[in-house]
Amino acid sequence: MTELPESIRERAKELRREINHHDYLYHVLDSPEIPDKKYDLMMNELIKLEKEYPGLFTPDSPTQRIGGKPGEGFGTINHRVPMLSLGNAFNEGELRDFDQRVKSKLDSKNVQYVVELKIDGLAVSLYYENGIFVKGATRGNGETGEDITTNLKTIPSIPLKLKDDLTIETRGEVYMTKTSFLELNNTREEAEITPFANPRNAAAGALRQLDPKITASRQLSVFMYSIGYYESNYFSNQEQLLNFLKTQGFRVNPHYYLCQNINEVIDYCKIWQDTRFDLNYTIDGLVVKVNSIDYQEILGNTLKNPRWAIAFKFPPEEAVTKIIDITLNVGRTGALTPTAILEPVSLAGTTVKKAALHNDDYIKEKDIRIGDTVLVHKAGDIIPEIVGVKKEKRSGEENKFKMPSVCPVCGADAVRQEGEAITRCTGAACPAQLQEGLIHFASRGAMDIEGLGPAVINHLVNKGLVKNVSDLYYLCKEDLVKLERMGNKSAKNLLEAIDKSRSNPLYRLIYGLGIFHVGERTARLLAQHFKCIDNLINAEENEITVIPEIGPTIAKSITTFMKQDQNLTLIEKLKSAGINMHAQNENTREKLQGLTFILTGTLENFTRTEAREKIESLGGKVSSSVSKNTDYLIAGDNPGTKINKAKQLGINILNEDGFQYLIADD
Repeated sequence: MTELPESIRERAKELRREINHHDYLYHVLDSPEIPDKKYDLMMNELIKLEKEYPGLFTPDSPTQRIGGKPGEGFGTINHRVPMLSLGNAFNEGELRDFDQRVKSKLDSKNVQYVVELKIDGLAVSLYYENGIFVKGATRGNGETGEDITTNLKTIPSIPLKLKDDLTIETRGEVYMTKTSFLELNNTREEAEITPFANPRNAAAGALRQLDPKITASRQLSVFMYSIGYYESNYFSNQEQLLNFLKTQGFRVNPHYYLCQNINEVIDYCKIWQDTRFDLNYTIDGLVVKVNSIDYQEILGNTLKNPRWAIAFKFPPEEAVTKIIDITLNVGRTGALTPTAILEPVSLAGTTVKKAALHNDDYIKEKDIRIGDTVLVHKAGDIIPEIVGVKKEKRSGEENKFKMPSVCPVCGADAVRQEGEAITRCTGAACPAQLQEGLIHFASRGAMDIEGLGPAVINHLVNKGLVKNVSDLYYLCKEDLVKLERMGNKSAKNLLEAIDKSRSNPLYRLIYGLGIFHVGERTARLLAQHFKCIDNLINAEENEITVIPEIGPTIAKSITTFMKQDQNLTLIEKLKSAGINMHAQNENTREKLQGLTFILTGTLENFTRTEAREKIESLGGKVSSSVSKNTDYLIAGDNPGTKINKAKQLGINILNEDGFQYLIADD
């Protein structure tokens, strides 16, 4: 092994010191000193050095925040000191009762309290040995939590190395800001994934991702507030403890306040009850703690709660208003989403005019009608939501909402498939779906038009050059060079890629049309069975369900799509543009026909998606669970428990070389 040059070692050490310093400034003190570009250059240099010289690696390197390989599941960690929950107080009287219990137990009239914001997130414990972060866990049942060490390392405000070489266990709350929460939910809604109800659920979901790269993308943060175990120093009070955490590099919420008596506690709680909505994170109350550590030890704990602390919980903020109308929004993937238009009402620091109604079932379940008087609140202090209807206020003039049978934008049939909660527009040329439809049509699994990405598509749509996918084949160079960042060479390359796609196999066109429930595998089966697009257009449901793997739900979706005039017009335009509509010239050799595969571990030369696509392109099927019907298990690096079951069942196990040999051309 080549000896590591001292100059390289020193450079890596300097980069780590600089990056950790700027992480602290940015994520803990909210006071950055350098632009993001300079930070990225330092991080990229360190990543390159650690990759080139593996001996440089250290467990506290800031490169470990990027996230490693996905795990198979979470282990458990036993807390050295139990993580207790807090008792609750819901009003001034219950806070005074708590104060009386404390004073009675201590036989003292003078008790100081520290009041801290109660962050609405997920409680975690962080373990450090000799100043290095070694493991972290959720609260769990208080005695044992889930080991989420790898995911916690992705959170920039958690120090990987402390200022001093301490062996210590600290506790805090991981949370998601309101800004990050709204961005995440917008992304999920665009992808037609159920949005999170509140930031706490989103943060908890992010920490329980098996893939730490997903956790890293969720922009989580943390506030630390206590110590579970510490081998040496003794703190005389809670205020000192919080200041100590700050000196070690932890992020501590700045809004804690030392109160001399319970009256000051109550006044401080009242202040935050009115101003909490100004924060960019949610709090659901405040935590009141006896300041003296000696007093805390005298007071002790019950089986579940400390006697020296209590949570003051804010009452839910609700308002009464009226539903003026219910409107429909057609999403980029055709989903029809109802929205309640409300009489403006002040709620949680803002004026609320709308509330999401999600789908038809939600409206029926709550019996929501146009004209109803309703009670609204903000889920997680962010998302307006209808809590319930005040039916006693009804006059009889309220109108029930009915989901339309046609799309309000394009007039195509609006269909709700069996087992689905969402009603969808079936129009492939629907303007509301245009941009997403074009992205799908040009994607690698569909028509595979290189250079036609989301940015270019956005420009084409905004300029009015493309109103449906067939318009792509009538573009000329003069059209393209008008687009931002589109030069002569780029325009020429894009036109060549579009022209090349005319001769694509039929299955790519079928998949590219965006028929609901029809994925790439199903598109291949349809092309092989019907041979040309006209046969598929004229097929009845029972003719489609004879194809193995295709059931009545998919068949109904296909026949519904093929009955829409705008879809038939689109296909005719594609025919006129010279798009291949036949399967007879395709290579139909299916060397993996009838074989079922399982993928586990990390492959070097394939992503999981690429391996699946290759297997399916050769007629094979990829399953998610091992059974006696499995023919092959493809095992990459760090395979999971599936390999053990495969061995027990005597299933053929191939490494990546064996897989490549199996799928290679003869």
